[in-house]
Amino acid sequence: MFTHGKDIKIFTGNSNPKLAEDICKEIGTQLGNAEVKSFADGEVSVSIYETVRGSDVFVVQSTCKPVNDSLMELLVMIDALRRASAGRITAVIPYFGYARQDRKAKARDPISAKLVANMITAAGADRVLTMDIHANQIQGFFDIPMDNLLGNPIFVDYYAKKFGGMCEDMVVVSPDVGSVARARAFAQKLHMNLAIVDKRRQKANQCEVMNVIGDVAGKDCILFDDMVDTAGSLCNAAKALVEVGGAKSVHACASHGVLSGPALERINNSVIAELALLDTIPAIDTTACPKIKYLSVAPMFSEAIERIYQEISLSKVFR
Repeated sequence: MFTHGKDIKIFTGNSNPKLAEDICKEIGTQLGNAEVKSFADGEVSVSIYETVRGSDVFVVQSTCKPVNDSLMELLVMIDALRRASAGRITAVIPYFGYARQDRKAKARDPISAKLVANMITAAGADRVLTMDIHANQIQGFFDIPMDNLLGNPIFVDYYAKKFGGMCEDMVVVSPDVGSVARARAFAQKLHMNLAIVDKRRQKANQCEVMNVIGDVAGKDCILFDDMVDTAGSLCNAAKALVEVGGAKSVHACASHGVLSGPALERINNSVIAELALLDTIPAIDTTACPKIKYLSVAPMFSEAIERIYQEISLSKVFR
C-alpha cells in the first residue's frame, strides 16, 4: 500500500545531475544530500546523508551511457532509500535504457526491457516516471504504476515559436514506418501534413532503396523521431527527402540524443539544417556539432513530480 510522503525529496545519481538540479530549481527545493561513487573494484557505493523516513522520494537517473553503471546506481539507490524507510520511491528515468530490446526479434533473444522492469520493481520502486519510451508496450512490463511523458509538446512549442504562420505549409516526416503514429500526433498539433520515408532492400547484398510517401517537393520538412543513436537512419532519411522528394530544407528533432559512434560526423555532413534534442541525456559540447540544439525537459518533469506528490492527475502534463 502506498503512503503519501510527509515531504518531497529529490536525489540523483551520476548519469544526469544537471537535469536533476534544473528540476529542483523549477520546484523550488534543494537536491538531496547523497553521494554515489564506486569502490576500487567498480562496485557501486551509495551514501544518503539525510533522513528520508516517511518522505516522498524521487530518484532522477537516466540509464544512459555507461548504461550498466547508470542502471546499477539507480537500483542501489532505490534499495538504500527503501531500507531507510522512505514513504514512497519514484524512479524518474528520463531516458530508459534497454527499451529497444522489447521483444524477441529472432530465436533465443532476451527481452531485456522486461528484465530491467523486474529489477526496478524488485529493488523497491513504487512507481516509474519516464519520457518517450521506445516501445509503448513496455508500460505493461511493470507491475507498478508507470507514467510515460511525451516530449512532443516541447517540440510543438519550439517550432510554433520558430516558424509561426509558416507551420501550415511545412511537412512532418516519419523517418521510418515504425514511427508513423508518433509523427502523426506531432503533425496534428502543428496542423502540418505528414510524409513517410520508406526504406527497403529489394534483394540481398543490394543497396537500400529510399521512397518518400507524401508530397514534400519544395517544402520545409521536420523529421520527427524518438531517439538518435548513430544517426544513420536520420541522415539517410534527410538525404532522401532532398534528393528523392525534392524537399526545400530539412530540420530534425528527437527526444533522446544517444549520439553513439559516428553520429556527430554524420549530422555535421548531412543536409539537416538543425537537430533539436531534449536533455533527457546529458548535453554534449555543441561546438563539436553546431547543428544540435538542446531543449529542457525540466519544466515538464518538475510539474509531473509535483502532481505525483500532490496526488492529482497528470493528464494536463500530457497535453
